[in-house]
Amino acid sequence: MQFDWQSIPLSLYIHVPWCERKCPYCDFNSHQSKGVVDEHEYIQAVINDLDRDITDFGNIITDREIHTVFIGGGTPSLFTAESYDFLFCELRQRLNFNTKAEITLEANPGSSDACKFKGFREVGINRLSIGVQSFNQQHLIALGRIHSSNEAIAAAKFATQAGFDNFNLDLMFGLPSQKLEQALKDLRHALELRPTHLSCYQLTIEPNTLFHHRPPVTPSDETLWDMQEALQEELARARYQHYEVSAYAQPHRQCQHNLNYWGFGDYLGIGAGAHGKITTNKDVFRRWKIKHPASYLSKASKIGSTDKIKGANITFEFMLNALRLNSGFEINHFEQRSGQRLAQIKPLLDKHTELGLLEQISNRIRPTTFGHNMLNNMLEDYLQIAKA
Repeated sequence: MQFDWQSIPLSLYIHVPWCERKCPYCDFNSHQSKGVVDEHEYIQAVINDLDRDITDFGNIITDREIHTVFIGGGTPSLFTAESYDFLFCELRQRLNFNTKAEITLEANPGSSDACKFKGFREVGINRLSIGVQSFNQQHLIALGRIHSSNEAIAAAKFATQAGFDNFNLDLMFGLPSQKLEQALKDLRHALELRPTHLSCYQLTIEPNTLFHHRPPVTPSDETLWDMQEALQEELARARYQHYEVSAYAQPHRQCQHNLNYWGFGDYLGIGAGAHGKITTNKDVFRRWKIKHPASYLSKASKIGSTDKIKGANITFEFMLNALRLNSGFEINHFEQRSGQRLAQIKPLLDKHTELGLLEQISNRIRPTTFGHNMLNNMLEDYLQIAKA
């Protein structure tokens, strides 16, 4: 396989692993902070982490522009604007940032205020993703959230006051004992705050979480389906484009960072537990960083593992991401980024087209509405090829 890595967009993900309290549904690499976190020590470790990536991949990183940055967690809004100012000064000395790069920071309403948001905006962060989850106080308590409904509303208003004209609100549905009308009320509260983007997704019970060990009573499958349909209809009426499984945006406000993930672009991952994907002339690599913050800080090398993705596994990973998008993927992107010819999967594409799961329009292949509902079934076919 040969790859034209220069044609593949490059993003940067930065992980901040601490939060004030671990939520019972969360399976991300997040750790409750105990005492004061040494922000400077961690930022310096992240810079050292990036330096190692640059040493290993050289001009494959430095000759490309960074189109998007996403600071996730944990709760990145726990850190100060001064820490991020230092971080971005160091990053810009090493990386070539596009002048219009989308730079997102995840924020928790319980660790945010107007002054903090203003500081984030001044250091170059131009998009916020605010983890509201619900505006219902009882549901917030059930989810283990540390903020109140009023604080959630205030956080969105602080974002606008601080100069953010682009921000996302995270909402969950299918919460413990939640009724359909309560899910709709949450969404209507969110719409009143005029976010440019909404992530609206169903609560799922993940392994290695408190909810997995002590499952709450959640709505029936029938009620969940009714919720999803009702929320989608409400969002459509409000003119939010449904462009990915759980993502909705005003025109031209799709999350560019996530579009790069779903389009099988490349991304650096720095910070404890961060994942990255880098394409070279001949190979595609996944790189994982040491997960636990204490171990990450104490070890000179932050790398946990670097693995090469091979053959049919690349095809599966490409389809796993690209078929989440309502718009699907361009044929030339498939061939550029997977290193495979489309002819190699044509029998499967034909099968899924005949079943009404996929459609081809010009040079683009995309899932139908029925295909989105049967996405897991489609992906299983590509997974079987990868296992063969």
